[in-house]
Amino acid sequence: MRIGVAGIGKMGAAIAARLIEVGHDVAVWNRTPEKAKAVAGAKAVGTPAELVQRCEAIITILTDAAALDAVYKGQSGLLSGEASGRLFIEMSTVLPATEVALAEIVRAKGAAFVECPVGGSTGPARQGKLIGMMGGSDADAARARPILEQLCRRLEHAGPVGSGSVLKFVINLPLMIYWQALGEALALGRSVQLDPARLMDLLSETSGGPNVLKARGPGVASMLKGGDPGPVTFNVDGGIKDMQSMLAEAQARGIDLPLVERTLACYQEAKRHRSGGAEISSVSVYWANRGKTKDT
Repeated sequence: MRIGVAGIGKMGAAIAARLIEVGHDVAVWNRTPEKAKAVAGAKAVGTPAELVQRCEAIITILTDAAALDAVYKGQSGLLSGEASGRLFIEMSTVLPATEVALAEIVRAKGAAFVECPVGGSTGPARQGKLIGMMGGSDADAARARPILEQLCRRLEHAGPVGSGSVLKFVINLPLMIYWQALGEALALGRSVQLDPARLMDLLSETSGGPNVLKARGPGVASMLKGGDPGPVTFNVDGGIKDMQSMLAEAQARGIDLPLVERTLACYQEAKRHRSGGAEISSVSVYWANRGKTKDT
């Protein structure tokens, strides 16, 4: 297929590379043109509108609702010209209401729309092993499925548009809390004389060890010893944004999320002492060492 990708950050670049690998003709656009040009094998275009002119399906994976608004509705945006018959697959992590409103606008142009935020980082994206949470009508979901199954090892059709975004919050919430919980556990165990790499391996084998620890545990161990965490696959700012969105959605539904509220405050403290662009697991390392000088 001729597929366009708008938003060539780390995830967008990995998704584009995966689509090229499995045989699609891929065009890419990014606000910073250099990032688009860096995707080997893809055609970099000058505007989002050009993606729609060239492609049957367009994937968007952008930072926030403001970016979506600009890319879809701006001058030379995705919907600035003829879009009838196109398929739009929206993979950003935003509020469900944002996806619902966007779907209405896209459908009014005679195009199909599904949302599909994903679980997983750049490695799984490049390997086609993401977990997809799709929201859309049955007909639109059936049309999008062949593409998304090449990107995802598991694809769940959660219901109408908006449902996918809710499900993304559901799977991300325990993970955001886990990085904070791991830091507190490591702080409690500072007196234990185990090499950090061995401790991470032990934690990954316990009932409380999530799958992510097998992939990120070595990076945490390295940071605990003052080393490099490796490539940043998801950063602290991303975690903060996701938790703020979770809280906004919960408030709209009349739900209290006290653990998320407290975890968000902890992440914000970690950001002040480290960096919003740091690997998200650095939150654990910050809390593991917080107040260390007070130890006896």
